[in-house]
Amino acid sequence: MAGETRENLTYEVFGTAVRELAQAVADDGFEPDVVLSIARGGVFVAGGLAYALDCKNIHLVNVEFYTGVGTTLEMPVMLAPVPNAIDFTEKKVLIADDVADTGKTLKLVRDFCIDQVADVRSAVIYEKPHSLVKCEYVWKKTDQWINFPWSVLPPVHRSGGAPRENREAL
Repeated sequence: MAGETRENLTYEVFGTAVRELAQAVADDGFEPDVVLSIARGGVFVAGGLAYALDCKNIHLVNVEFYTGVGTTLEMPVMLAPVPNAIDFTEKKVLIADDVADTGKTLKLVRDFCIDQVADVRSAVIYEKPHSLVKCEYVWKKTDQWINFPWSVLPPVHRSGGAPRENREAL
């Protein structure tokens, strides 16, 4: 990846992106009953969309797929606790994530919802051209690696404290 051009999203630009994404949803006339966040990156997007669209019902689903930069599991898996499908019955659901890269994570979550809900749509900040899922609402399309402001820096540690992975041993 050396020398590769990257898409760099800042918190400031993210604020603009999420408002423009919400405006696209509103302009389309879609009024979600539920914003379903794909954790972790989708949490930021879902929160911004929920406030901008005045939707007070947010659910979160944890999906594991990326295990490192460019490394993934064979297929994404939902981690416990899996949301109860009854929570989405006959509701309009907006799935929110930061990026549709392979699209496998979005497909898993969409397939989970599809038979239960009145309508399901997806909103992402970025969509890659090779994504299996073509989202209804996309702020920007790119084929570059994306540096998100929430994931470019290493985790913080308590001053003078042990890193997270070593705390249990203390």
